[in-house]
Amino acid sequence: MENTEKTRKIRLYKDNDKYKRDVQVIVNGKAYLIQRGVEVEVPCSVAEVLEHAQEQSQRAIELSDSIGKNGK
Repeated sequence: MENTEKTRKIRLYKDNDKYKRDVQVIVNGKAYLIQRGVEVEVPCSVAEVLEHAQEQSQRAIELSDSIGKNGK
């Protein structure tokens, strides 16, 4: 079976602290290990999973901030 899914180039943020390790993404039972700090080409489904994860992290931060402000 040939994989014909479109791909996208992405680059994940890298630092020397919290964001230094590679990122594992699993889509439909297939695992991908994404290297940080370099441009890589991944299936669009992998890019979408990473985008959704980033959006959810941002929402969590915003919610935490709003709870903190209301609790003061």
